[in-house]
Amino acid sequence: MTSQLFAICFNATRPSGLARFWSGVLGRELAEGPDGDAAILPPDTSGFRIRFLPGQEPRTGRNRAHFDLTSTSPEDQRRTVARALELGGRHIDVGQLPEEGHVVLADPDGNEFCVIEPGNEFLADTGFIGALACDGTRKVGYFWSEALRWPLVWDQDQETAVQSPDGGTKITWGGPPVEPKTGPNRLYFELTLPADADTDADREAEVDRLISLGATRADTGTGTGTGTGGSDGGRMLMLDPDGNEFSVRRPG
Repeated sequence: MTSQLFAICFNATRPSGLARFWSGVLGRELAEGPDGDAAILPPDTSGFRIRFLPGQEPRTGRNRAHFDLTSTSPEDQRRTVARALELGGRHIDVGQLPEEGHVVLADPDGNEFCVIEPGNEFLADTGFIGALACDGTRKVGYFWSEALRWPLVWDQDQETAVQSPDGGTKITWGGPPVEPKTGPNRLYFELTLPADADTDADREAEVDRLISLGATRADTGTGTGTGTGGSDGGRMLMLDPDGNEFSVRRPG
């Protein structure tokens, strides 16, 4: 039994507003939930959702993960940047050099993302969301490769990347130095069990597998959008080897 990547989750002060921003930037369908949450649906059944959940934790430093959006031409890159600015994004300076071709922006909640220049070979054929680029060690890249059973598509100079066997967005880790965490991550992974694994025993077996790979159960107060740690109804809250929060949910 192997968990699947169900969603990339954002803790947001205004989930519905942030979801509308990303829906407009990505051109994807928006689904609003009954509890103030919202989600952007994947373009096909093999992709992941992007979920926006209520979270009031104050922002402390940069996020440990951000999206890299791809471009097919200079004009396409300019259109993406212009659309993001029109929807409420803004330019930010994270130390990028003038000669670098990517554009660094922040969404209305301050979450960083990049619009990559055309011709990036590493992100070729990944789709519009080329990568979720993460700060992290080589060890955590290996962990997620085993956890998701996604192959490593990059493993050089302490940098790693994984990609679904079906293709699509890559998840990358930049290697050391990794800045210490100063609070709960605002972006985190939500895994789901296979559709036929719907019992508590099934979930505990998968949690035990993830622990054997290097994960730990989260303590109370990890701040993954619920205000609680450990088990939260249908979700088990956990930490990967770098201390990043993630959750395992029942199917459905």
